[in-house]
Amino acid sequence: MCSNYRPVTRADRLLTFFGVERARDEPPVDVFPLGLAPIIRLASDGSGHKRCDDGVFGLLPHFATELAFGRRTYNARAETVATLASFKHAWAAGQRCIVPAECFFEPDWSSGRAVRWAIEQPGQVPMAIAGLWRSWRAPDGRELLTFAMITVNADGHPVMGRFHRPGEEKRMVALLAEADYGAWLGGSIEEAARLLRPWPHPLHATPAPLPPRAPRGGSTRSLWSAEDGAAGPD
Repeated sequence: MCSNYRPVTRADRLLTFFGVERARDEPPVDVFPLGLAPIIRLASDGSGHKRCDDGVFGLLPHFATELAFGRRTYNARAETVATLASFKHAWAAGQRCIVPAECFFEPDWSSGRAVRWAIEQPGQVPMAIAGLWRSWRAPDGRELLTFAMITVNADGHPVMGRFHRPGEEKRMVALLAEADYGAWLGGSIEEAARLLRPWPHPLHATPAPLPPRAPRGGSTRSLWSAEDGAAGPD
């Protein structure tokens, strides 16, 4: 599972690696559940073009009554994404997205306590994490775009096998190859399901302890300020 990652927020990197434009250009900041970060999805006009919007990390289903529900729904297991109430409607509707990430973080327990490590691709190439999105109406009437990352079993993975507590199932976010972006965003449910598998390509992992007083309940960007530009539904 992944509860903390560093999104791709620089406009030049989003355009170069994902082919999308973003109005703002800002340095990346580590994001935690309920934080704001860019996601990539298809435009609703049927053009097949990709668009980049800011969403809340933590998918909020229709029955969620408060934003805090997203602290439990930032990851969706591939094995149950089609059946769990929180995710099944977005999955059935094909509301899939790409979560662009510079790296994601996991806890290493080899020292007997949790130490945050960063996992990234070689050469500082950003990663495309498979995700789901859904719009949600907040109590104040505002429409928010929300999202979750999809995770897969990673038992035996050469890198991910070292993370999480001893004896726990090893899991990782589902990563997408560039050649599969189209199938993930616009393909059938069956095509998308086949893309949910452990990443077979190299990953690098290095210690990245949390700095003192680092935020744990969300990104440092305010969810409610107008300049955040949290997008509503298409």
